Amino acid sequence: MARALLPALLSLALTGVPAVLPNTAAAVPYDGQTRRETALFSVKSTNNAAAQAFTVTGTRLSRVSVYLGSGAATGTVTAQVRRVRTDAGSAVASTTLNLAALGGAGAGWVEFPVSASVTAGATYYLFVQATTAESKPIAWYGTRQSVPGSLTSWNYDRAYWGGWHADASRLAFHVNPTGSERCGETEPCYVPTSALAARTSGLLTNRVATEAVLPSFAVGASYVDGSNVLRLPSGRWRYLRDGASASTVVAADDPGALAQVAESRAWLAAGRVPGTTAAQRAAAQRALLSMRALLKPNGAFAAAWSPPWEYSWPRDGAFASAAFAATGHDEEAYRILGYDARTQRADGTWEARTKLDGSGPPDARKWQLDGNGWVPWATWQWYQAAPTGGRDERLRALYPMVRKASDYAARSLGANGLPPASPDYWELDTATTNIGTAAPLLAGLNASADLAARLGMAEDAERWGDAARRLSAGIAAAFAPLGYQRTIDGRHGRDSAVAFMAPPFNAAPTGLGGALDSTYRALLLPNGGVSPGNDPAFSWGSYAWTASTSFFALAWSGTGEQARAGRVLDWVLSKRNGLGELPETVNGAGLPSSVAPLGWTDSLVVLTALALQGSPQPTPPMRAGAAPAGAN
Repeated sequence: MARALLPALLSLALTGVPAVLPNTAAAVPYDGQTRRETALFSVKSTNNAAAQAFTVTGTRLSRVSVYLGSGAATGTVTAQVRRVRTDAGSAVASTTLNLAALGGAGAGWVEFPVSASVTAGATYYLFVQATTAESKPIAWYGTRQSVPGSLTSWNYDRAYWGGWHADASRLAFHVNPTGSERCGETEPCYVPTSALAARTSGLLTNRVATEAVLPSFAVGASYVDGSNVLRLPSGRWRYLRDGASASTVVAADDPGALAQVAESRAWLAAGRVPGTTAAQRAAAQRALLSMRALLKPNGAFAAAWSPPWEYSWPRDGAFASAAFAATGHDEEAYRILGYDARTQRADGTWEARTKLDGSGPPDARKWQLDGNGWVPWATWQWYQAAPTGGRDERLRALYPMVRKASDYAARSLGANGLPPASPDYWELDTATTNIGTAAPLLAGLNASADLAARLGMAEDAERWGDAARRLSAGIAAAFAPLGYQRTIDGRHGRDSAVAFMAPPFNAAPTGLGGALDSTYRALLLPNGGVSPGNDPAFSWGSYAWTASTSFFALAWSGTGEQARAGRVLDWVLSKRNGLGELPETVNGAGLPSSVAPLGWTDSLVVLTALALQGSPQPTPPMRAGAAPAGAN
């Protein structure tokens, strides 16, 4: 190939793909090799093509595969098996694939289905040529290392070699790949570059260990329905065996995998999968299974399964607990709350996040006061849905946690009735009180007061009810006139946390509908989702956050605007990835990015689907003498 192309082609190499396994096909005659660390030859017509000589032991061809890298998003790629390298008329099989159908620009193994009779022991040539109107490179990968048993590779470069040239390099290919030679098992199928905007694409779990499905191994795969067992492009299955910490690939009828599928389906059937449409039910089912995969045996709930997210945030866990409880999965909901009780700090607050073993925070990130609202709110939601038998006794086990959290929240309120400035779900400091902290604390204080009353703790109920009334009045005075902007100083713009003033968190105050509308319009992005906020001092760029977008769907479903809520939810569901997982963010091009799944978004989708189905989460009541924030 023309040497000037090499740097550009090398840039096509995928990142985040496991190292190439040693060559395992050492038998002679040789019919394939997997080493593909170098973009060897351009295959763009009309001046470039490549071929690899091979022999076969059998008499039939069913498929051939090559490791391709393409900077072009459109065009075609043709693979032929020829008797004579230079003669297209000698082809015994030919298949053409469309680059756009493969997902556009990308890299990985491309499998070409063929059907041809061949002569055992004879030499054939696997020929590849691409056609595109784009100027970007398309290359066949391979290795410059010695590959024992491999026959000659050939490069056609009319400008550089004047035609065909035999090369000591060897091209990455398989003939009749089976088992682990099939793409998607130890080597990635062709992965569109756009898919790599996400760090993870799905989850495997045995309910103890969890493993992320990387984007490079999700292409062409799908979950076996009702499970976290992955069906690969080869037809085989990948799953985490019981007791294992890493996945294995097995036949589709493997007894262990089948038992895992049956168990997860039984778990789903023991609860409730909400949704008024097939799309909502499918998304809710996948969300519940993913939330279960993120939940550890000790009750720690991971935000997602990629290193920066593999921690337990009280906020994320609270939403997951509420969603589990509402769908009939009481044990999972209560387990999260038990973890919260064990990891609560002595003063009644929580770290921003903890390691999943509960040993403490992973760093010095500043703690966040909103957890003192979210955890009591989630405890109240669990209590509402829990089986009545033994419910009060189980609540009493959690009550010390509720008391410490709510007493701290009540003591934190200033003369204006508001809590101090604290990082909230943005995990950024603000100079003055933010709505992302004030609204959850109001929900938590009302929830705690009601729980105290149910257990006969009259003094606690009155103390927290009084604090809720003070906080409600403070919100009405400071936030309501600003349309519930991010902070009371009016310097930080709109915030999607305005939705926390709506059910199922708080009874919607007078004027909230207008604030929801104006905030949604202000945060709406061209890709159809919303940004968490529009603080002039901090930009979220072109990325929409599926959780923030879902806040509005949940709020509108709780304030009687079901049609509007449904449209927002439809947008969120339209951004599920190929495995049906909900991503954390959607980039400016409208593609899933960051991590998928995100447990918080999963929880919000489940709660919204319930509300749209006519089973909304209840809202903690305000005790006698209290008035909704913003009321006259």
